[in-house]
Amino acid sequence: MTGETDLKILISHMRPMLDPEPYVFCTFANRTFEDLAEYAPVALFAETEGTTAILPVERARELGLADAEWFRRITLTVHSSLEAVGLTAAVAGALAQEGISANVVAAFFHDHVFVPAERADEALQALRNIADLDK
Repeated sequence: MTGETDLKILISHMRPMLDPEPYVFCTFANRTFEDLAEYAPVALFAETEGTTAILPVERARELGLADAEWFRRITLTVHSSLEAVGLTAAVAGALAQEGISANVVAAFFHDHVFVPAERADEALQALRNIADLDK
């Protein structure tokens, strides 16, 4: 498995990066991954109740779904292993202390944290603070 597993290194080397694009979480009972691919999802997840898609707001608007709560994505630009322990907890804990919800998606190279759009700058600063404190 590639990627870093040491929590101290992960936190001290993470450089949270805020994506300028707003996103919405949507669910579809009767659409396939193939159906949703044309809407440029950043993530798709199959659940029992339906398919969850994280869509750019402009693409969600095409489906009449842009009125859902908007989120911004913060990418933790450190190559974390899928076997790393504690990074999600540390990030969620730092955001919880600020009263900011965190929806974490772990991809192969990086973790991505979706936070309410109106709190994105605060969330970014909170994550930068834990990275700085851990040095």
